[in-house]
Amino acid sequence: MTLRTICLTSALALTASAAAAEMNFNRIASFATPDNMADGEDRGRVTSAEIIYATEDGNTLVYTDSPLGVIGRIDITDPAMPKPLGNIDMGGEPTSVAIAGTTAFVGVNTSESFTNPSGKLVVLDALSGELAGECDLGGQPDSVALSQDGSFVVIAIENERDEDLGDGRVGQMPAGYVTIFDVAGGMAQCDSMVTADVTGLAEIAPEDPEPEFVDVNGLGEIVVTMQENNHIVVLTKSGEVLSHFSAGAVDLEGIDATDERAALLFTESQPGRLREPDSVQWIDDDHFATANEGDMDGGSRGFTIFAKDGTVVYESGADFEKAVIEVGHYPDKRSDAKGAEPEGLEFATFDGTPYLFVMSERGSVVGVYDVSDPAAPVLTQMLPSGIAPEGIVAIPSRGLVATANEEDLVEDGGVRSHVMVYDYTDGAAQYPTLTSQGADELIGWGAISGMVAGDDGMIYAVNDSFYGFQPTIFTIDPSQTPARITKALRVSRGGYPAQKLDMEGITTDGQGGFWIASEGRSDRLVPHALYHVDAQGVITDEIGLPAELLANEVRFGFEGITMIDGTLWMAMQREWGDDPKDHVKLLSYSPDTGEWGAVLYPKASPEKGWTGLSEITAHGDHVYIVERDNQIGAAAVTKKIYRVSVADLKPAALGTDLPVVSKQEVRDLIPDLKAWGGYVVDKVEGMAITDDGTVYVATDNDGVDDSSGETFFWSFKLNN
Repeated sequence: MTLRTICLTSALALTASAAAAEMNFNRIASFATPDNMADGEDRGRVTSAEIIYATEDGNTLVYTDSPLGVIGRIDITDPAMPKPLGNIDMGGEPTSVAIAGTTAFVGVNTSESFTNPSGKLVVLDALSGELAGECDLGGQPDSVALSQDGSFVVIAIENERDEDLGDGRVGQMPAGYVTIFDVAGGMAQCDSMVTADVTGLAEIAPEDPEPEFVDVNGLGEIVVTMQENNHIVVLTKSGEVLSHFSAGAVDLEGIDATDERAALLFTESQPGRLREPDSVQWIDDDHFATANEGDMDGGSRGFTIFAKDGTVVYESGADFEKAVIEVGHYPDKRSDAKGAEPEGLEFATFDGTPYLFVMSERGSVVGVYDVSDPAAPVLTQMLPSGIAPEGIVAIPSRGLVATANEEDLVEDGGVRSHVMVYDYTDGAAQYPTLTSQGADELIGWGAISGMVAGDDGMIYAVNDSFYGFQPTIFTIDPSQTPARITKALRVSRGGYPAQKLDMEGITTDGQGGFWIASEGRSDRLVPHALYHVDAQGVITDEIGLPAELLANEVRFGFEGITMIDGTLWMAMQREWGDDPKDHVKLLSYSPDTGEWGAVLYPKASPEKGWTGLSEITAHGDHVYIVERDNQIGAAAVTKKIYRVSVADLKPAALGTDLPVVSKQEVRDLIPDLKAWGGYVVDKVEGMAITDDGTVYVATDNDGVDDSSGETFFWSFKLNN
């Protein structure tokens, strides 16, 4: 069967000039950090990309890998095809890197303990790995920055606190400081070291400053954030304090500040929330931006632009987090901590437009702001990233940006740490593919599961049990680019959000309401059941599974529902106790007669992990079924749509020999998933087909929990 893709890209309609709207950043490649390991190395070890920089020609990326104690290198001569250049051992824990030409300056932590910190500045050629020399730092380094002319290098010596002592609070000796070295002949001049004393400045633990991040402007002035101290210092190259001031606090309104509620309710506030900035970047010689991550008492969920005298020029408040929410990247499990948690920043000018890149560590997304006017930044894009972006580097000379994403889930069988590459090019933005921007209210969303096409041209989708206290039917307008969530209908029982649901499938009932398929977990008292829901979201009927089925129950139940001539058909995700190997049931249920039946569907036999069904949708003379494995990235094999003839759906009674249907492959979805330049995500969960044969497909982002948060919503046209 030949199929024609009609929609695989989408644009984020954010305020921007008409000219700027033609240029966008789009992800073109991703690189898994284990690929830098040498032949024979144990790739099952945790590895990580954290702070990242580029050589002057922009052809090589260098990132710190703390778990392995190395710096990794990537050849991006062809940025769409990154190639491994291998790792270089640093003799300790690398914390940051900056590069002049091809000379890399790496801060390396060699501390024996919190009370006996030590570290070194390692200088080497990033291409050959040849060591130029080392300088003793006398303490534990964090951030490294070079002056713009390459004449000196600055290191923040944090001497971080032990979070298990003293209630995890500063002060804890020894105090941190800032070191500055002259650079000559491609080497830091160790005997030129200046130690800038920044004690006695902050109101919070003035005796124990913990410098976190440094950056240098065109005048050679150094800005330093002291995160736990909630303080900012501006220094000269000689270590003289030019100015210092509290980072201050922000009154936050309309946020979700309650953890583990399994619901997105943006109705709370946090008055006087300390900024506690992490990353800092100069925008020009007079202004810098801070990412207000928080670490001890604060974290204001956004970013701030300061004048170097301490005047607040711009405060994002909750606006950055609102943008994260609208694109489905809000990390609900971090609500009581620091929410979207902005951590990393980058500033660069592309084709005359100055951009500030703001990374949400927990939301795994990057906000791109036009800061032509530092007092009025304009959000132009939200870029998808890997899990937990930690570092970012812009390469304007090549029109590129790269992010380093530190989370490696190998121990849980999940995705590896990645470096991702973006191209600044003329054309539409490819991400997000789905957004709630423009809705009448702020709609938080995620974990999209089952979908169905309505007669009104809308797509209706449900979230799964990740949001167990907020089961919702979302109305999606697919005619817009990106597709728009316009309404959130809460599913209720007795006037309250319905509990004990895991909504994995939805279909219309032909009368303005819906049938919902809920995947059960008897060990958690969640029933396997069908629910009839009216147009107001109220559950009006509940149908439990018959004893013949439950006698062979396993965890993995309903994963889709559709209706054919008044009969409901449900796809079971995986084999139950009475199913032959690599066969799963397609169950039928008649609401009129209460009769159950089933056929068997032959699924793929995986070499690794498992395969199962994720969706079933009727269209014309066939039902279309999503079949997928639970593999991710390069390990993914099966993400496909098959079809089964309706004529073959002749259910037999439960407990009898069930007929086996035949299937025909319709589309391999892995090429579609690769088209966004990232790794292949595992959960293709939702599918809806309109009367004209347009197929809409969506992925489940797991509520941004151990997930990049990326949701892909795309379409193609059946060619019958």
